[in-house]
Amino acid sequence: MQSLGRHALLDLHGCDPELLKDTRFLQDLFKQTAVDLSCTVIEEVFHTFSPYGVSGVVVIAESHLAIHTWPEHGYAAVDLFTCNETTELARLAEILKQRMGASEIRYREEARGVLPPPRQIAAV
Repeated sequence: MQSLGRHALLDLHGCDPELLKDTRFLQDLFKQTAVDLSCTVIEEVFHTFSPYGVSGVVVIAESHLAIHTWPEHGYAAVDLFTCNETTELARLAEILKQRMGASEIRYREEARGVLPPPRQIAAV
């Protein structure tokens, strides 16, 4: 079955709460991670919430890499959607576990935009 893209979804638990509050650190980390995964960075937008927490997205030519943090729980939700079949999605978990100090990661991958098989045209 053909799909238009792949979507990696990560739940990171036990992260360093100070890193989850640090917008500059997260912005730099996500831009570099996109580059490390051979994605083409187009633009990034990150927002710091009060009293704490960060949401951000790196728009890539292949789609997006996003994060939402809950420092008070040591938790971050991350997703990477790409239409590039060669992007090594599982590397995302390795990179973020190491850089964010996560003690546990839940990783799953979904096919997105699953297309039906091409229609057969009956010969007359």
